Amino acid sequence: MHRLRTTVVRLRPITAPQTAKSQSQARLAAVGGALRTFQPMRSYTASVSAEPFLNGTSSNYVEEMYYAWLENPRSVHKSWDIFFRNANAGAPPGAAYHSPPLAGAALGLANAQAMVGVQPNVEKLVEDHLAVQSLVRAYQIRGHHVAQLDPLGIMAAIDPGPPPSDIITSNDKLEFYGLDESDLDKVFRLPTTTFIGGSESTLPLREIIQRLEVDPTHCTHSLLAKNSPHTCRKGYLKLGIGLISGLGDICLTSCLLLARFEEFLQRKWSSEKRFGLEGCESLIPALKTIIDKSSMNGVESIIMGMPHRGRLNVLANVIRKELDQIFCQFDSKLEAADEGSGDVKYHLGMWHRRINRVTDRNITLSLMANPSHLEAVDPVVQGKTKAEQFYCGDTEGNRVMSILLHGDAAFAGQGVVYETFHLSDLPSYTTHGTIHVVVNNQIGFTTDPRVARSSSYPTDVAKVVNAPIFHVNADDPEAVMYVCNVAAEWRATFHKDVVVDLVCYRRNGHNEMDEPMFTQPLMYKQIKKQKGVLQKYAEKLIAEGAVTRQEYEEEIAKYDKICEEAHARSKDEKILHIKHWLDSPWPGFFNMDGQPKSMTSPSTGLTEEELGHIGHIASSVPVEDFTIHGGLSRILKGRAAMVGQRVCDWALGEYMAFGSLLKEGTHIRLSGQDVERGTFSHRHHVLHDQNVDKRICIPMNHIAPNQAPYTVCNSSLSEYGVLGFELGFAMASPNALVLWEAQFGDFHNTAQCIIDQFICPGQAKWVRQNGIVLLLPHGMEGMGPEHSSARPERFLQMCNEDPDAYPKFSAEEFAVRQLYDCNWIIVNCSTPANYFHVLRRQILQPFRKPLIVFTPKSLLRHPDAKSSFDDMLPGTHFQRLIPDSGPVCEKPDGVKRIVFCTGKVYYELTRERKNRGMDNTVAIARIEQLSPFPFDQVKVETDRYRNADLVWCQEEHKNQGYYDYIKPRLRTTVDRTRPVWYAGRGPAAAPATGNKAAHLVELQRFLDTAFNLDAFTGQS
Repeated sequence: MHRLRTTVVRLRPITAPQTAKSQSQARLAAVGGALRTFQPMRSYTASVSAEPFLNGTSSNYVEEMYYAWLENPRSVHKSWDIFFRNANAGAPPGAAYHSPPLAGAALGLANAQAMVGVQPNVEKLVEDHLAVQSLVRAYQIRGHHVAQLDPLGIMAAIDPGPPPSDIITSNDKLEFYGLDESDLDKVFRLPTTTFIGGSESTLPLREIIQRLEVDPTHCTHSLLAKNSPHTCRKGYLKLGIGLISGLGDICLTSCLLLARFEEFLQRKWSSEKRFGLEGCESLIPALKTIIDKSSMNGVESIIMGMPHRGRLNVLANVIRKELDQIFCQFDSKLEAADEGSGDVKYHLGMWHRRINRVTDRNITLSLMANPSHLEAVDPVVQGKTKAEQFYCGDTEGNRVMSILLHGDAAFAGQGVVYETFHLSDLPSYTTHGTIHVVVNNQIGFTTDPRVARSSSYPTDVAKVVNAPIFHVNADDPEAVMYVCNVAAEWRATFHKDVVVDLVCYRRNGHNEMDEPMFTQPLMYKQIKKQKGVLQKYAEKLIAEGAVTRQEYEEEIAKYDKICEEAHARSKDEKILHIKHWLDSPWPGFFNMDGQPKSMTSPSTGLTEEELGHIGHIASSVPVEDFTIHGGLSRILKGRAAMVGQRVCDWALGEYMAFGSLLKEGTHIRLSGQDVERGTFSHRHHVLHDQNVDKRICIPMNHIAPNQAPYTVCNSSLSEYGVLGFELGFAMASPNALVLWEAQFGDFHNTAQCIIDQFICPGQAKWVRQNGIVLLLPHGMEGMGPEHSSARPERFLQMCNEDPDAYPKFSAEEFAVRQLYDCNWIIVNCSTPANYFHVLRRQILQPFRKPLIVFTPKSLLRHPDAKSSFDDMLPGTHFQRLIPDSGPVCEKPDGVKRIVFCTGKVYYELTRERKNRGMDNTVAIARIEQLSPFPFDQVKVETDRYRNADLVWCQEEHKNQGYYDYIKPRLRTTVDRTRPVWYAGRGPAAAPATGNKAAHLVELQRFLDTAFNLDAFTGQS
């Protein structure tokens, strides 16, 4: 009500020419300050009811009219000009309006003044203007329901229901807004939220509706934009107007390259799967437009991810992969020359640096290799993009960006899409905007959209981050390029995600050998009638005279010749080089032939001074006037005491490893749920001021003046997305230690796809090394079946090592050769010093392998689980196996049993052995590195205790844990001359019991077995 009354108060009885300038300045100043507040200029006692249009719905509109009139009386409708002049002249509120003259009549100031006093139909005037505003808004929000998006015309891409009642599809629907045909020629002022008027601020209603029908930001036959997060950003779409003109030649060439490439492959290899792009020929011009526009905006590197459909075409016509190398992939007789097993051609990636022909600037394009898990590559791309931005200091995403391609069914159905969107605006994960392009085939393999998703569009998941979504008919390549121009500008301006939905179809089945008529007969009858995009667009341009048919046919012949020549060259190839398809090269890290520069692993120890310095940082607050929690003060004092005693626990050992690598120039990134403090409140790498909100201190960044930066970041409650992100980050450079820590070890379950498809076989499939580290808390602590086991059996089962063959390496290089040949390294450290060494070895070794670390829980504070600085000094290394150093070493022939184990159970075994007084008869050896298996060191132990039983002891159940992995390797070590016995829990479906008492009974039972020297008597 206050707003309404002040609106009337502002109608001061002075002439417009006298006040327009000063009022306009005041208004502009107020708007510039984001606050529009005016002081009342006079007291006005008339009742608001005297002006019935001054109600809650219309007050904003009246204000807008008045402001516009003050700036320029000619900018508003004549009726408003009369009203405001009369009101300023002192006319009573109910008499300030007079109907305007007939169309074309001039209305001067004298005529306006003469009309004062005539009672108007004010309510009808304002209601009509408000109706027009509602109409425009309806087209902005609901126009997509009548847009001609589907090239097949079967409406499968959108809701099959009738058009909304608030869209004017016929004149009789004007009644919905209280209008009729007599209003079509009336002139209305356009709202400021639309740009259909161009330079005109008023239009007849007939023209308004016509422009709404064809305007690309509302409801054209081929384009729709919706879900823009803010009105001010919706206005931004105006920037795209006019981009369509002059695109013919570029668009035709792009479509031609795509179509002729697919046709060539079909002609040469008709029985091969290639997952072609027929039906979405606009994808190549779409991607080229995005890349060209982004290059104009300063982008130097683009990382791309996509599924298999269209991958070969993108490699050929966007990334510019040599055609002969693509054609080689179709030759079944060629063998791979590189290490590894390789992958099918439509999963491979590529890295290429070239000149962008439009901008004449260098641009680097990287298409990431991807398995058949369609959206799994999304977070990997984002992680690599973030890493490249980090290494080049691109804090705003101006130089490095990502493009993600999706299929409609996968985009709607795969949860990792949401997880990836959810990371898009988080400080440590944002890539400052990604352009998503959805190839909307309107089908998923054989599944219709109506049973594949609950939302109207496959892209509705993008609404969670308020990303603008452009739906475009992919049979209109010029509209596609227009949309992609706007999308690229949006991303460059706002640094937020944007989605382009190419509504198309799939001319063939799921692959070229599939029969789609089994399940979609009507759809594919329509597709068979459909002309190809290239044919339709070429006919259009020829009809318009933009190109001649001869020019068009010459271009076809030219590209066909290029393909034939490349095919001829491909026949000269004798072998396939997988390394030619590398998507993430590391220049300078390997030799020219891709081999490590050396095959030695240096000492991972540190000097006493370095250990003391890092220990001091770990136990102090290197920022003045910073108040920490009292409990944390006690923790830091405890660390200082350990440094004084020259020992470290698990947290301090990790601190030593991180701090030393940072000092040596290695960037470290630790990510995961609650990693800043640590799930078990042991790490505390981020200190929080208890008196100042959001004030933090990261002591690790105060190690040395020229150190590398340390990034530690709590992640969202996501495993699949975040692990994929960190994997991508680790791909960008070998000179960084990238770690992902699960809150509990079994949380990796929901990231299994990344582990199974990328981390485990990544090097074998794509010749791509990666040094990511997984920290998985593991241990049977009596806390129930959840959060007990990190499922080591799964990781061990996927090791590529032969359990029945003893490696034939020289003693000097046995360890490093094993590491080089394995697909990943798996360790379960029992001491902080060994954890310290394995983290440093991960960077200092001359190649990169994924590292899986089963980390402890109770050992974090176990009084015996501490290491002396002596175990971390120069000359020390990671111990793959820690032998027994007790009394058994003095008389090894008298030892009756040697118990091999790994991890936490060692401390329970030593306690039990001491209690039983068996220190001279039972040896306990810890296998710290499970994969690759330390055959050589295990052999030393078995040879030392020749008269001893061989027992493997674990706290996990027999069908879980390590037993099935360890037993055949132990047997191979002793040349199958001695049996290997088992001491541990029996087989079970669940990882652990939920009953504490049962847990203790099980523990004591397998300890009894381990130390009962007659337990296996009579067994074979």
